[in-house]
Amino acid sequence: MRHEILHCLGPNGFHRISYLEWGNPHAERVVVCAHGLTRNARDFDFLARRLARRWRVVCLDVAGRGRSDWLANKADYGFDLYQSDAAALLARATAPVRRGLLAWLLRLLPGRARSVDWVGTSMGGIIGLLLAARAGSPIRRLVLNDVGATIPWSALARMKGLMRRHEPFADMRAVLSHVRETYAGFGPLSGAQWRHLARHSVKRLKDGRYQLAYDPALEASLWNGSDLDMPLGPALVRGINLWRHWDAIRAPTLLLRGGDSDVLPLDVAREMLGRGPKAQLVEFQGVGHAPSLMAYDQIAAIERFLAA
Repeated sequence: MRHEILHCLGPNGFHRISYLEWGNPHAERVVVCAHGLTRNARDFDFLARRLARRWRVVCLDVAGRGRSDWLANKADYGFDLYQSDAAALLARATAPVRRGLLAWLLRLLPGRARSVDWVGTSMGGIIGLLLAARAGSPIRRLVLNDVGATIPWSALARMKGLMRRHEPFADMRAVLSHVRETYAGFGPLSGAQWRHLARHSVKRLKDGRYQLAYDPALEASLWNGSDLDMPLGPALVRGINLWRHWDAIRAPTLLLRGGDSDVLPLDVAREMLGRGPKAQLVEFQGVGHAPSLMAYDQIAAIERFLAA
């Protein structure tokens, strides 16, 4: 695992995006992983360790989360910026190898370019969906983890409520309790897996206490983005509408769904099977929002799809 930094330009200046790389840096296949609303790149450690046996894996911290910068102008948070940052990361991930004999040999092959697959959980899935819908998108295969073309208002309100815990924690025991309660929808995890999530959910303060590793200002920016269609009037209760983007996607798509998910209703998932890229659907029972991508069957489903 290698830690890297990318400088990205937003509306009000530069900010640093942190990401982790796994596997062979010269691999021609690149898998980019993007996390959920308040999560970070370390959520993908279990998946990345497996996929890195075959491919290069890049896991990013979206702005305001993990080890990436918190933005000075909080109004900049939103899907417009997240897409711009992700596009910069894709440009770096697909750039030709620059050093050594392999770099020289690759330059002799015309038209050789790296292909990119995208694995996105919840918010990270929305970023991937929007990018895959763009003309000329470099995304070859798309995996959406428990997010779809419609996100109900009730689920958005619930997630926003989960973001309101900003007081520091006295110790890691308190952090672990909070993480297990807040992310119970991830499904049945081992004690070691819960401790992994807890350890990487916080930053340690100078006084020894722990603070959640995301900017509290994110709560106000939950629905920011010109690409997010928010219907007016009675239709507002249906939440965010991404169908026009979904119908524009041509990349083969795998849709993962927690059997008890409120973010990806079953009727929405079924409609997605017949529209746009006509996704494949895999459901995991006993899981809510969202599958942790730590369980063997979840990892295996992604690996099979990407290898197809």
